[in-house]
Amino acid sequence: VQLQASGGGVAQPGGSLRLSCLTSGFGLDYDAIVWFRQAPGKERERVSCIESDGTPDYPDSLKGRFTISKDNANTVYLLMNSLKPEDTAVYYCAAPRFGYGCYRARSVNDMNFWGKGTLVTVSS
Repeated sequence: VQLQASGGGVAQPGGSLRLSCLTSGFGLDYDAIVWFRQAPGKERERVSCIESDGTPDYPDSLKGRFTISKDNANTVYLLMNSLKPEDTAVYYCAAPRFGYGCYRARSVNDMNFWGKGTLVTVSS
């Protein structure tokens, strides 16, 4: 099982970026895929999650700005709009323990597989 995040870069405040998570080894029949981020000096935090049927889940703080989706192949996307400097972080995609949907897949300890992160910098 492999996950590969990409799409990071530099964006201006108010701008947008779309991250991709390419999965292999289990396809998207897995229970869920989760995006996390980790800012310098901070703990890794959950950003979004998508169930195998496409149902998204977000923390209240990011609803309306971030959109998670997936295609019919093996990629999960995270569209980030109205970016703020505090969105600056390394973003990771992860697959939770088998049988964990988004409801249970909440913390880093609930994850089974991680991809390498992609850096997002929001700065003017």
